[in-house]
Amino acid sequence: MMLLPAYAEMPAQLPTAAQTDPEANHVMEGFPPPPDKIVRFGDGSSSRFPQTRWAFNHIRELVPTANVSRGEGPVAALPRAERNLDGIAITTLDGKQITFGDVPALTYADGLLVLHKGQIVYEKYFGDGAADRPHIGFSATKSFVGTLASILVAQGKLDPAALVTKYIPELKDSAYADATVREVMDMTVGVKYSENYADPKAEVYDYARAGGMIPQRPDYQGPKTFYEFLVKLTKEGEHDQAFAYKTANAEVLAWIIKRVSNQSMADLLSSTIWSKLGAEHDAYFMVDSIGTESGGGGINTTLRDLARFGEMMRNKGRFNGQQIIPADAVADIEKGGDKAKFAKAGYQTLPGWSYRDMWWITNNDHGAYMARGIYGQSIYIDPKAEMVIVRYASHPRAANAFNDPVTLPAFAAVAKELMK
Repeated sequence: MMLLPAYAEMPAQLPTAAQTDPEANHVMEGFPPPPDKIVRFGDGSSSRFPQTRWAFNHIRELVPTANVSRGEGPVAALPRAERNLDGIAITTLDGKQITFGDVPALTYADGLLVLHKGQIVYEKYFGDGAADRPHIGFSATKSFVGTLASILVAQGKLDPAALVTKYIPELKDSAYADATVREVMDMTVGVKYSENYADPKAEVYDYARAGGMIPQRPDYQGPKTFYEFLVKLTKEGEHDQAFAYKTANAEVLAWIIKRVSNQSMADLLSSTIWSKLGAEHDAYFMVDSIGTESGGGGINTTLRDLARFGEMMRNKGRFNGQQIIPADAVADIEKGGDKAKFAKAGYQTLPGWSYRDMWWITNNDHGAYMARGIYGQSIYIDPKAEMVIVRYASHPRAANAFNDPVTLPAFAAVAKELMK
């Protein structure tokens, strides 16, 4: 469920987080709930703001999913050393003066957690967010997929220089026929695919329909699975010329790692990371009509488990008393991608950034890097500040350009405070 409303539906003056709080508005309360409080997948209401503020916290009640087992081991403790960070002063990218305490409401946060040196210093939930309730990560999923791929590379099981068709011959007639695995991992593939949520004809909607992420009309004749969608994609431009963020690439990479590992994405993530992380809860993926997990946007986790994953990355793959993933896999992510190719994409809020292994690399003096998902999902890892910030949200607008002016300076300000 990509849950992609068109911008055209959005009023110029948006209702506030408080006005759209699903608990305050009694959304989906009662047995049954009143008709005007019901959120459904099939009628599209789960894709519309403010109903999304409930839906993003309840994906499993709306669509089919695949479980990512936490295994049987004990939960890895996250010690608490809570601090009042709400008074930290922040200057937004557009020059406004706010405090960290203003950030959740301004960005429609459902949960916000800060780890410093492995300790929880801040943890709050809003709207329908809750500590034990998984929330959809949207494109933060891509960073999980990229991490799994980088593990397979570090283990010598996946060759990033090989053509995609070495692993997926089914793509021989598609845009990916002459693309390398590395070009897929770093999103430099020339493929005709638009991620413009404001355009109802953009291919991202075709992708979402094929994967069952948005409802299919009764007369729908298009692809019915992620696989059927991917083999039909055609080339546009040349590969390896510029960074171009396209969810289809993450879905191709997911296909590759499943083929290489001979495991489903849910089983691979569980066996490789989740069962070793000391997670509190199982995670889960949204799946298409044949049970294929969405590698582009389908993961759901609780906030603290997302923090554990981020802390593992900050510690070069080590967490819960063990080296969970190879340090070389993390090092490959941290080194970043080609800044010149990234610059061609024109992200105004991300100057000097790059992209590597499906992670967003700030290239700042702290070596910070991020997983990012639409509507405000974030894992922000700051190695120098020994800090991880994780955030789930249900912003009314999809693109992170609406979150970045507030969240990026907020993350940097918290890092600065914690380093004092």
